[in-house]
Amino acid sequence: MAKHGLRVIAIAYLFFLLVLPVGLIIWRTFGDGLGPFTEALTSASAVHAFQVTLTVALWAVAANTVFGIGTAILLVRHSFPGKRLLNALIDLPMAVSPVVVGLALILVYGKFAPVGGLLESWGVQVIFSTPGMVLATVFVALPLVVRAVVPVLEELGDEQEQAAHTLGASPLQTFLRITLPGIRWALAYGVVLCLARSLGEYGAVAVVSGRLVDQTQTLTLFVEERFQNFDQPAAFAAATALALIAVITLLLTKLLRPKG
Repeated sequence: MAKHGLRVIAIAYLFFLLVLPVGLIIWRTFGDGLGPFTEALTSASAVHAFQVTLTVALWAVAANTVFGIGTAILLVRHSFPGKRLLNALIDLPMAVSPVVVGLALILVYGKFAPVGGLLESWGVQVIFSTPGMVLATVFVALPLVVRAVVPVLEELGDEQEQAAHTLGASPLQTFLRITLPGIRWALAYGVVLCLARSLGEYGAVAVVSGRLVDQTQTLTLFVEERFQNFDQPAAFAAATALALIAVITLLLTKLLRPKG
């Protein structure tokens, strides 16, 4: 009896918190047919928002993939002073509010900050442009690849890598032929999670982007801007597109999740 009661509570909780709100968005999106949905997503502003979102997400995923692999190998295969501190700092983005991250980036890379002012003198604008949005997205998605790869590296051990070194393989050859094949599914899982987090980021990007329409507006910012301007068809269409991306990402993570 208790088991059935808990099941009903769990289903009701998910229904009212997740299924019903998302279902209403989808219903409102397609209430007048497919035409308004297609028209909204093919407008110049929506297409530009898609392009900005993909640009920022791909750069963030590339940076976090390189950092994630290197850091995972460093944490698992090496001992050094400050290892515990580094391990703790990697999880910092999970505890810090994205809005705080955006504000911190402005204080460092803003036009009137020392670092930002120097970059501005070199013709590089960080805040209120794509580089700042990429930095913010990199920060919020930082731990995902690392935390996906570390357990698999620990499980693999280093016996095969040591044997490859003994046989004369270079570090690069060892990584490409031994390490990378061993972590490929965990890496793919982490990359997909990182991509999903990057595509859906709002808080930090909203602060550093300036929310400039048709310039620094991602798809999440497009949804907010269109809704506040009473363009509900465009807002619902973009929100539905984000929801579909989330569903596809969820399916991919289930397929790529490391066994055990």
